[in-house]
Amino acid sequence: MVVSGGAERLTADGAPFAVEDGVYVGGPRTLREFVEVVWAYGDRVFLVSEAGETTYREFFDAACGLARRLVGEYGLRPGDRAVVAMRNLPEWHIAFWAAQLAGLVAVPLNAWWTEDEFAYALDDCTPGVLLVDGERVARVRRWAVGHGVPGIVFQGNAEEGFVAYVPDSDPFLGPPVVDVLPEHDSTIIYTSGTTGRPKGAVATHLAQVGAAMNPRYFAAAAALARGEVPGAAPAPVSLTTFPFFHVAAFTSFYAVMAAGGTLVMMRKWDAGAALGLIRRHGVTHYAGVPTTALQLLDAARAAGDPMESLVLLSTGGAAAPPGIVAGITAAYGERVEPRNGYGLTETCGGVLSNVGAEYRAHPGSVGRPSPATEVRIERPDGEGVGELWLRGQSLIRGYWGDEAATRAAFTDHGWFRTGDLARVDGHGRVSIVDRITDMVIRGGENVYCVEVESVLHEHPDVADAAVLGVPHPVLGEEVVAVVRLRPGAGPGADAEPAAEALRAHVGARLAAFKVPARVLVREGELPRNPTGKILKRELRGLFSRA
Repeated sequence: MVVSGGAERLTADGAPFAVEDGVYVGGPRTLREFVEVVWAYGDRVFLVSEAGETTYREFFDAACGLARRLVGEYGLRPGDRAVVAMRNLPEWHIAFWAAQLAGLVAVPLNAWWTEDEFAYALDDCTPGVLLVDGERVARVRRWAVGHGVPGIVFQGNAEEGFVAYVPDSDPFLGPPVVDVLPEHDSTIIYTSGTTGRPKGAVATHLAQVGAAMNPRYFAAAAALARGEVPGAAPAPVSLTTFPFFHVAAFTSFYAVMAAGGTLVMMRKWDAGAALGLIRRHGVTHYAGVPTTALQLLDAARAAGDPMESLVLLSTGGAAAPPGIVAGITAAYGERVEPRNGYGLTETCGGVLSNVGAEYRAHPGSVGRPSPATEVRIERPDGEGVGELWLRGQSLIRGYWGDEAATRAAFTDHGWFRTGDLARVDGHGRVSIVDRITDMVIRGGENVYCVEVESVLHEHPDVADAAVLGVPHPVLGEEVVAVVRLRPGAGPGADAEPAAEALRAHVGARLAAFKVPARVLVREGELPRNPTGKILKRELRGLFSRA
């Protein structure tokens, strides 16, 4: 089964999001082309951080200056890799976009990695330069010095092998003269590595600009659904809390840049501080993982803060509990539009979206695909749940230096096997059921962990929940759960009454074979990677030790 997305008024011949041969006809062809346009926004504020504000012109001039330096002083040429490893700082954008202006392949690395994790990725991508902040230098210095690769430190001091960043913001010189073509590689973004070693997902410029067009289409379609004219609203002011190295952040900042909006940054997540930023800067759009979104809503409720400027609350990076929509609607009515979607490192960001009234009516869905994305549900019996396959402009071309992994992930006809189980309804809405690797087979019955987690999240005492399978001598696997209760809820951590109450809650809503045989109640946060995904392999150890 193949489903294509697209509102007819937006995708017809000559319309802004028309698609031909799977590619947006009217979109840019390279990220260099995409970013050169933002210079026209001039003195509009692009970046807001603890250090102050950066206008579009200041940003673009600085990125051009660094790009000239990378080509001239460092002798880098199109196709060479430039690693970017920083916190969410204004300089991250200067470094990333300088790489695009110079025709280099930007490699945004996970800023929270250890020295060994950095060394693995650096050995893999063999960069020609390291663009890092002062906190990251100690973790990459040994590798850089040992391999003779130069580095530039942003918000830090010069040291062996690294020079301090000095801005070159000459407004008259522009970017270096290099050829950047759609088929050239633009980025290598490493997968989260939750099931093994991270793989470098390689995207061409054409793929990345497709990823930049997708959120623009979804925003336009949402405006039409509200009865508004697309593009007529004020430029967004977005509090984007995703780490910039993650593709969910790309979806957010691409949309902000295309509209000449403002990106408000946080050095470290804090719900109370986020409320202050929303008030201070008139934030209209919030984007983050479901965990931080729920914490923001809880903080606003406790403080009696109406978040008056907010009109959109968007989650990504991890599965959103269906109940989050009801919470937004109960607190803010239809003023704050909820948004959810689906994307992967391999899709360069969001390729499906569920927003507004559609999301409220179908909270368990991740929505419909963009016009440049095809969806296929591959299932042996031809019915029901199957593996989600995707094909389209924004998909990567493969994994860096790993032909075997590329062949395993893609079919001969270009379909990408996501590893997610999904279903599609008669209107083209996609619902993610579970990861194939997370599905529990209990005595021959399939148990989808996401379904059980959603039911646990419906309990008013539950702040967080994870469902997983553990070995069982007779059934093969058994269903278990780990939950964190809200402050003041339940009789306490590891309390049997709380666990039994939650088992009864699930049993009243789902078949008996889906009810967790054991529920562990924890006081602390559930372990997550920096992008919000629960690390279930760590939780399994709790049951093996119990």
